[in-house]
Amino acid sequence: MGLWARFKNTTLYKSIYRNEYPDTPRNQVLVILNSVVLHLHPVKVPRRAVRMSYTWGLGGLSLLMFLMLTVTGVWLMFYYVPSVPGAYESMKALETDVIFGPFARNLHRWAAHGMVIAVWLHMTRVFYTGSYKPPREFNWVIGVALFLITVLLSFTGYLLPWDQLAYWAIQVGSNMAKVTPVIGTYVQRALLDGYDIGPATLVRWYTLHVILLPLACIALMAVHFWRIRKDGGISTPIPYDEDEVEGAVEAGLAADDL
Repeated sequence: MGLWARFKNTTLYKSIYRNEYPDTPRNQVLVILNSVVLHLHPVKVPRRAVRMSYTWGLGGLSLLMFLMLTVTGVWLMFYYVPSVPGAYESMKALETDVIFGPFARNLHRWAAHGMVIAVWLHMTRVFYTGSYKPPREFNWVIGVALFLITVLLSFTGYLLPWDQLAYWAIQVGSNMAKVTPVIGTYVQRALLDGYDIGPATLVRWYTLHVILLPLACIALMAVHFWRIRKDGGISTPIPYDEDEVEGAVEAGLAADDL
C-alpha cells in the first residue's frame, strides 16, 4: 500500500475530506456539495455555456481584479497613514522610499480601473445575451448592486491620497449627494462627517474603502455565486429555452438532495 493510500485511511484525512476520492460521478458531486468553496459552483455546467466566445471570462476576470485589489490593498495599508498631514506624505514615501512601492500602488490603481471595466463589460454581456431573464432576474439585481459597490470602491480609493484632485472630487461628490430629494442634506453630512471637508472626512472615506465596501462586496459576491448555482448554473447561449432552464433548475435541486 502506497503512502498516499495509507494517508487516506487515517483519521486526519477522513476528518477533513468526508468523501472518497472523486473518481466517480457520484463522488464528484458529493465532494462539491460538501465543500465550502466548491459548493458555490454548479455540479454540472453545459459545455456551450462556458465557451470563451460567449462569456469572455468577464465574471472570473472581475473576481481576479478584486483579489488583486485585496492583496495589494492590504500591502499598501502597512504604509498609508489616514490623516490629513500623513496621507499625502505616505503616498510620496511609497513613490520614493518604499521598495516596490510604485509597482504596488500602480498595480492597485490599474486593477481598480480593470475591475470597473470588467464588471461593466460583464453586465453588458449578460444584458445582450438575455442572461438576466427568469429565473435569473434576482441575480441581475445583485449584479447591479455589485457594480455600484465597485464604482464606490474606485471613487473612495481615488480620494485617499488627499491631494487637490481628491479634495475637489469630494467637493463635487458631496454636492451631488446634497441634491438628493428629502435626504440630500443628511447624506452630505454623513459623507463629510460635518458641514465641511476636514480630517474626519478622510477617516470616514478610508473606513468605507477598506472595511465596509469590501465586506459588502464579498457578501454580495457569495450570494451572486450561490444564486448562479441555484438558478441552474451558468446561463446558456440564446435562443432562450424555458423548458431547458426549468430542467436545469430541477437538476440542481436534485443534486442538492444527495
